[in-house]
Amino acid sequence: MNWDDLRVFLAVARAEGLSGAARGLRLDPATAGRRIARLERSLGAVLFAKSPQGYTLTEAGQRLLPRAEAAELALAAGQDDGGADGAGRLTGTIRIGAPDGCANYLLPQVCAAIGADNPDLDIQILALPRVVNLSRREADLAITVSAPVTQRLRAEKLSDYRLSLAASRGWLAANGVPDSPDALRGARMIGYIPDMIFDAELDYLAAFGVTRVPLASNAVSVQLNLARAGAGLAIVHDFALPFAPDLVRVLPDRVRLTRTFWLVIHAGPRDARLDRFTTLLRDGMRAEIARQEALAT
Repeated sequence: MNWDDLRVFLAVARAEGLSGAARGLRLDPATAGRRIARLERSLGAVLFAKSPQGYTLTEAGQRLLPRAEAAELALAAGQDDGGADGAGRLTGTIRIGAPDGCANYLLPQVCAAIGADNPDLDIQILALPRVVNLSRREADLAITVSAPVTQRLRAEKLSDYRLSLAASRGWLAANGVPDSPDALRGARMIGYIPDMIFDAELDYLAAFGVTRVPLASNAVSVQLNLARAGAGLAIVHDFALPFAPDLVRVLPDRVRLTRTFWLVIHAGPRDARLDRFTTLLRDGMRAEIARQEALAT
């Protein structure tokens, strides 16, 4: 198989169409289409089902995908020196996908420290209120709140983290302190937009029987700032509380949640540069969560 054709195949599979793939490869769509047709002829199989909605991998295409990704990683490993300069520092570009709470309150400190030690490394933080799609190469690695179930991704537990009920002092002075978790059902709550909760682990309020969220956002940072503005009660990451000293915990012994961050990368051949980076990221994240949660007590 021709690597150039495999490269086009991977781009089309990730973009789910010719136009997006062609833009990324700096080809015109017609050329990309001819490359796919040539690859299909050489394999004697149709790799994509084409429709007005885009290109979807056929069964043959799904079988080829992991082999093409393995070839891509092997070629990258053979073309570089492990992603390090002469002093052993990391170089190149690495993109991290993460939920916005992690991206806002943890990754800046962690990545700043990694970047200071590796000045020729470009670190990109992709903050999204949804799961980052590693299969489409939106990022090189992702931090998630649930472990993936697909065998094409490899996950390791990064760290537990805690969340608490919190409100501004002004709101509590005006409205009083709830006397039990049951009181949350009738309280003015801040939380996620219900139909935009992209992971069951983020449905914090359901555990307390809360069915109405008068003030909602898909972004953790917006929820935190609504609470700071005196809009109501919110479930807040403990690691974010040091950034909002005007908030206080409410019912700290009775409303206390624990969740887990997972570090997710592609399965398949190991990438030495990415392995080195994930070690730095893992150690930095664990230390930063512990530091911020200690400041919040």
